[in-house]
Amino acid sequence: MLELFLTFAKIGCFTFGGGYAMISLIEDICVTKKKWITHDEMMNMTVIAESTPGPIAINCATFVGYKMKGLKGAFAATIGVILPSFLIIYVISCFLGNFMEIKVVADAFRGIKLAVGLLIFNAGLGMLSNMKKKLFPRIIFCTSMLLMLCSEFLGFKISTVVMMMTAGVIGLIYNYVSEMRKH
Repeated sequence: MLELFLTFAKIGCFTFGGGYAMISLIEDICVTKKKWITHDEMMNMTVIAESTPGPIAINCATFVGYKMKGLKGAFAATIGVILPSFLIIYVISCFLGNFMEIKVVADAFRGIKLAVGLLIFNAGLGMLSNMKKKLFPRIIFCTSMLLMLCSEFLGFKISTVVMMMTAGVIGLIYNYVSEMRKH
């Protein structure tokens, strides 16, 4: 239990940029180093965590904790990932009312934004490389990526929830048709 708490507290302490930036670190620690979950479980967990209410990192921590030690493990991992951020934000709010107006802090956060983008990109590449080597999932991935990039660069808004739901429906139809062809 303590190991779950400390592992996710470390993730919570040293990852800036929210849940998406944490995915890469969660995968590195929970899949590669500790072997608590498999790559497939990580991908499934990420999809489920994204499509359920709440922050993705908290949902991932809860999943891993529950898999390892049941309800108590889920609680330990969830508190571990939440507590560092809560304490840091609490201390900042108590002592520094205009925290982001401090030039050094603002400059540091500009650099951190770039690193966060790279962490999120790394998580995406990791998921792509661990994806089953079939054409259909790659088409869904590339189409989604293209739509997101066009949305970002061309200035129109595409809801990620709508994209996920659409991909889910397309996946259901594709798998249904594939099964029908086998029979």
